[in-house]
Amino acid sequence: MWVHVCMSDMKPREIREQLVKLIYTYSVDGHYDLDAYPSIVRERFSDVILRLEAIDNIIVRCLTNWTIDRLNYVDKAIVRYAVYEMKYLDLPFEIAIDEALELTKIYSNLDDNLAKNFNNKLLDTIKDHLDD
Repeated sequence: MWVHVCMSDMKPREIREQLVKLIYTYSVDGHYDLDAYPSIVRERFSDVILRLEAIDNIIVRCLTNWTIDRLNYVDKAIVRYAVYEMKYLDLPFEIAIDEALELTKIYSNLDDNLAKNFNNKLLDTIKDHLDD
């Protein structure tokens, strides 16, 4: 189980990490207590869930020879939040992708870098087609 931080002055990376964990937990029908999170995390999580169908549609359009159901839940959560940051928070693509890859290295990547390389290629494709 992941431990979450309850601070009102969280750094952007901490906020991002907590959101990815919440999106993951939501995806696997896990239990979470939103009241235990700072308001910025609660508000963004609610917004991500509200836009989840649109986010997933963007991901599906950019997958090649792969389906969204084949993504593991951790990578799916990381990519979903990166798409949200690029599309709805207007975070520069480079920052959103770099941060997603850092989370991939921590939570999903094995020694072979396959997960990192896959997420990098997918997010780069999404970046190029975000306004389609």
